[in-house]
Amino acid sequence: MKATGIVRRIDDLGRVVIPKEIRRTLHIRVGEPLEIFVTGEGEVVFKKYSPLGDLWAIAGRYGEVLSKNACAPVLICDRDHVVTAAGFPKKDAVDRPLTRAFEDIVENRRLYVAQPGNSVPVFEDGPAVSIAAPILCRGDIAGAVVALAGDAPADDSQAKLIATAAAFLGRQLED
Repeated sequence: MKATGIVRRIDDLGRVVIPKEIRRTLHIRVGEPLEIFVTGEGEVVFKKYSPLGDLWAIAGRYGEVLSKNACAPVLICDRDHVVTAAGFPKKDAVDRPLTRAFEDIVENRRLYVAQPGNSVPVFEDGPAVSIAAPILCRGDIAGAVVALAGDAPADDSQAKLIATAAAFLGRQLED
C-alpha cells in the first residue's frame, strides 16, 4: 500500500471524503460502487467494485467460445481494466488499464465498429479495437466486450456476436 499523506476525519454520519486527486487518478466516478474490506491489522480498504469480477469464470468461458466463433481475439473489460482475454495472451492483457480513447467509445453506449485507418488501442501499447459493445446493467455501463482488429475488416456477423455477448453478460449481471 502507498501512503498519500492525506488525513480525513469521519463526520457525524460516518462519512469520509475521498480527495478529488485520488478520485481522478483512480477514475472513481460519482455514484460508482466501492467495495469495503477490513484487514486483521485494523485497516479499512476501499476497492473499486467490478460486477464483472463476480462473473469472471463465466465471462472467461464465454469469451473463449466467442473468440472461436467470431474468428477474432476477444477481450472482456469492466469500466477500467481488462477482466479476461481469449485468443490473446492473458498475461499481456488481464488487469491492464483501459485507454481514455477506448473509455470514450464505451461511454457512447452503442456498438462500435472501427473504420479503416481508425486505430483505437484498448490499453496502452495494446491491440486496436475492431468491434466493441458496451455491457449495460440496469441502464449503467458495466464494461465492454471487444473483438480485436485482425488482418480482415470486421463483418456484420462478428458485430452481432459481440453485441449478443455484451447483452448476455449484462443480463447475467442483472440476475
